[in-house]
Amino acid sequence: MRASRLVSTLMLLQTRGRMTAQELAEALEVSVRTVYRDMESLSAAGVPLYGEPGHDGGYQLLDGYRTRLTGLTTGEAESLFLAGLPTAAADLGLGAVVTAAQLKLMAALPAELAERAGRISERFHLDAPSWYRDGDHAPHLTTVADAVWNQRVLHMRYERWAKPHEVTRTVHPFGLVLKAGHWYLVARGEGHLRTYRVSRILAVEVLAESFERPADFDLVTHWQQYLAQFDARRRSGEATLRLSPHALAHLPNLLEPALVEAARETATEPDADGWVQVTIPIESPGHTLPELLKLGADAEILTPPELRAQLTETLKAMTRRYERVAPRS
Repeated sequence: MRASRLVSTLMLLQTRGRMTAQELAEALEVSVRTVYRDMESLSAAGVPLYGEPGHDGGYQLLDGYRTRLTGLTTGEAESLFLAGLPTAAADLGLGAVVTAAQLKLMAALPAELAERAGRISERFHLDAPSWYRDGDHAPHLTTVADAVWNQRVLHMRYERWAKPHEVTRTVHPFGLVLKAGHWYLVARGEGHLRTYRVSRILAVEVLAESFERPADFDLVTHWQQYLAQFDARRRSGEATLRLSPHALAHLPNLLEPALVEAARETATEPDADGWVQVTIPIESPGHTLPELLKLGADAEILTPPELRAQLTETLKAMTRRYERVAPRS
């Protein structure tokens, strides 16, 4: 465990440059006292590092010093080959680069690690798009990705759902996210962070102007917060349902995970027939009705009244449709 931590310390200093003892302790999830002991051990082992006291001080490796990959464990080497999405790299125009990097890594690893790591690509394939849906066709993705990487301002023509449907935006592109086969651009424009679906970019121009990316911006944290806020905005209402035992058991196959979790958390004690009452978050009745129709006769909408009325009218219309004499073939 300690040997692995020492290697991790070297990699942190090599990739991030100067770091304080507190920063190292937080990154490695150890105490500052442990960091001090590790630094003494590394120095005693001949690693050329030095520390500077004071507010702007910290530990740093001697300029030009690079460690090799001999500290990789078996699991770490294997995970490097599992971490990449071949289709995502190809979308970004980096397919050949990723392949070359993997070849160099294989050449640098000891024979046993190389053989085990090579099995990953033979046995695991990551397919990002969801079932029965293709990924987005995003012809401007590589241009956007280049602007993200080089911190260049983008001027784009964008198609959105709200009116006016076609708008122009000048933005600072902070990052790209691949979600269920769809690429999204996180960018700052007009003082606000917004999310744009890359496939809906109609035209884009990379401007000569550059921008400074905020040092405290973390793409993963921002995206997680965005998803939580999106769900909260999207499902701002509530519906109360009665569910049969069959419906409750098969909810994971029929509704989104958030709805399933809400139903299970709010389920009352079963009545004499085994039915339970649940409360779930919903969108507007028009968006929610197709979802709840999946439950068929194993569910009854109690509230809101407008959703119940809309379901009643839909069922009446379906009944009228199927009571007609079917045309002869």
